[in-house]
Amino acid sequence: MGDPHGPVTLQQVAARAGVSLATASRAINGSARKVNPQMAERVLQAARELNYTVNAQAQAMVRGRSRVVGLVVGDIVDPYFSTIATGVMGLADQLGLLVTLAATERSPERECDQMRMFSSQRAQAVVIVGSRSTDPDTWTDLDKRIADYQHRGGRVVNVGQPVLQCDTVAIANHGAGQEMARALMELGHTRFAVLAGSPDLMTARDRAEGFTQAVVAAGHPEPVSIEGEFTRDGGYAAMSQLLDGDDEFTCVFAVADALAIGAMTACRERGLTIPDDLSVAGFDDILGLRDIHPGLTTYRLPLERVGLEALQLALRTPGEQWRQVPISGEVVIRESTRRIN
Repeated sequence: MGDPHGPVTLQQVAARAGVSLATASRAINGSARKVNPQMAERVLQAARELNYTVNAQAQAMVRGRSRVVGLVVGDIVDPYFSTIATGVMGLADQLGLLVTLAATERSPERECDQMRMFSSQRAQAVVIVGSRSTDPDTWTDLDKRIADYQHRGGRVVNVGQPVLQCDTVAIANHGAGQEMARALMELGHTRFAVLAGSPDLMTARDRAEGFTQAVVAAGHPEPVSIEGEFTRDGGYAAMSQLLDGDDEFTCVFAVADALAIGAMTACRERGLTIPDDLSVAGFDDILGLRDIHPGLTTYRLPLERVGLEALQLALRTPGEQWRQVPISGEVVIRESTRRIN
């Protein structure tokens, strides 16, 4: 057993194994200089007997980087972010990396704070997940933090729009919005409403614009668009506003599943039946949809794969130019939309 009055030191492990301090260090820390297998096993056995714990901070100082990966998300409650986080953490676990999760509540200032924190902790890499604002001034400071961190040897990957000075896992939101519009038009719908979320978010804007452009290009009336919060409550409020108006539509497209769920609740409270009275579609195919009735038509993104691809990209050797990994998905038709022709 180790000394009950303090942590066991590497020197004590070396003494128990009968080797030099340098040999014990190489055996435990996996140095490029290989240790004789029998001697290495003797060191590891001594470490187990003494309950020796590696000093991760000391390792980071020596190596220049820790085994920590920072994961910055907009909201830990939102299934979109949590599913991407599952992909990051699954790969990190296989590689023996520790993921430290930080939520920003969609605040650009907090994103900068988290980058500063992970830089000070000598994190090996940082994955940033979240839509950029349509105002470039809101991410200028973040770009500076990213540049400084990468100059010091860290790696950053952004999940979203390829506008930051780092590698990006880029989700094809505009094209996906177009695909969703075409799929709903194939069901016979020609008059649409769009729950467009926040106009300040590129993700919401791109999905809504792609959808609207495809509808208009097909010769149908431009969808009525209602903006609001990019949340379930935002969807409820936007749907309520639609139902209070005089616009005619047979199908509502929400730019996120959370918005669609709120919209469906608003419809039920007004006595409307989905899809008999109104069809509703969402975007993302978040995990919680399996408990929604009727099943929600949506655009399925491979969110776990997004997280896995992001961490893989973060751990690759930097290229001469910022790289992009494009991600697309597929339309999934379920019971919330009906054929009307």
